Amino acid sequence: MTPDLRPAGRTALLATFDSLDAVVAFHAGLTGAGVPGVSEVVSGARTLLIRFDPARTDATRLGTELARVHPLPVIAAGTEAPLVIPVTYDGPDLDEVARLSGLQRADLVAWHTGQVWTSAFCGFAPGFSYLTGTAPALDLPRRPTSRTVVPSGAVALAGEFSAVYPRSSPGGWQLIGRTEVAMWSLDRDPPALAPAGTRIRFVDASPA
Repeated sequence: MTPDLRPAGRTALLATFDSLDAVVAFHAGLTGAGVPGVSEVVSGARTLLIRFDPARTDATRLGTELARVHPLPVIAAGTEAPLVIPVTYDGPDLDEVARLSGLQRADLVAWHTGQVWTSAFCGFAPGFSYLTGTAPALDLPRRPTSRTVVPSGAVALAGEFSAVYPRSSPGGWQLIGRTEVAMWSLDRDPPALAPAGTRIRFVDASPA
């Protein structure tokens, strides 16, 4: 599928897609294609902002190259092992999420740990990655009332996504667990642990 391409300033193209799955698949294909002149790719829920170096390419040539990119299904994307994030599943909303999904608590944990998640795009706060899974989504509602404070490291679900809160902040997602893994650190390059395209597997680190 060739996305709708439009100029975004003098050194970028905005590619628009029909679905988030199409964004993730095209991003994976673009990453593996090594298109000359591409300097940065910024993912959104339905878009990719593709910046380019004008000394190496231009909008017309880049558009031609992008038309040759073959999207990759998430399950086939990447050759590296997923990033492993240990989680203690004791979140305050765990039982409510189990009730909403019709799953037993143990089955909910097995669902969350039994699939590979991919960072589709980042937003809300630095290091906050919207993760989509390979298993059918539970499509969970947000909480009726947002919390004024969600602790850093809280593992959460909402809609089709999972996420880890990178720092203490307000939030309305359903909290199912917690991790000690830092999703954002200025001591790293890049600071975000899971930029778009990163694959993740959660593992159960709850006490026996």
